[in-house]
Amino acid sequence: MLFYFTGTGNSLYAARGIERDPVSIPQAIHQRSLDFTADAIGVVCPIYGHEVPSMVREFLQESKFHTDYFYMVLTYGNRHGGAAGLAQKLCQDCGIQPSYINVLMMVDNWLPSFDMDEQKRLDKGVDAHLKQIAADIAARKRWIAPVTDADRAAHQEFLARTSRMPADAWQHLIQVTDRCVGCGICQMVCPSGSIRVEDGKAVHIPGNCQTCLACVHNCPENAIGLTVPEKNPNARYRNEHIKLAELINANRQVSL
Repeated sequence: MLFYFTGTGNSLYAARGIERDPVSIPQAIHQRSLDFTADAIGVVCPIYGHEVPSMVREFLQESKFHTDYFYMVLTYGNRHGGAAGLAQKLCQDCGIQPSYINVLMMVDNWLPSFDMDEQKRLDKGVDAHLKQIAADIAARKRWIAPVTDADRAAHQEFLARTSRMPADAWQHLIQVTDRCVGCGICQMVCPSGSIRVEDGKAVHIPGNCQTCLACVHNCPENAIGLTVPEKNPNARYRNEHIKLAELINANRQVSL
């Protein structure tokens, strides 16, 4: 049994490299019962600021996992900042004893820092590393990715930088431009129902935004951007192996 969270398809692609039919957390979290039993249970998700998205945190906090082997695979693009150690602590705080946590470098889709055209040209050895991770899990390897002093320093630097920002800054990162034609794709790919089409135009709704940028990257008109500068406002990204319809199936929260 494997659960995943994805905004641009990276973590869905990674999850499918481990298990054929993983389950979307944005869909599973609405189940009446969050009580799961399996020989092995895993979570694949990206990290934002070196930690799991708030929806994944909520899912871990509210669920009961009955298994002898709980694992996590955390996708990232540049620095993981000791994400495995942070995830291990989160699991333990939720009463979960993780057997295996690893990190997987993929395309970094954070638009303020990276040009998507450049990112797509980089060879990060994704498939080879994913194959090894899948083999580890199949063999029930027990291992937590080590955290270095440099990793800890990177995370502390991030915390110091973000502490100077308004507490709700991340909730006001998305902006819709006049290029919006009201097609509704952003609404369908949003995992938290934080963007809706009203009177023919998309409207971002702060409060529960996961800052996954699914709405930004998947807008066919490039009509959704950020309130901060982007490295390349004209470049967007979706994992080349994942179709738009698959992201919609994973994340759709409302009907048009």
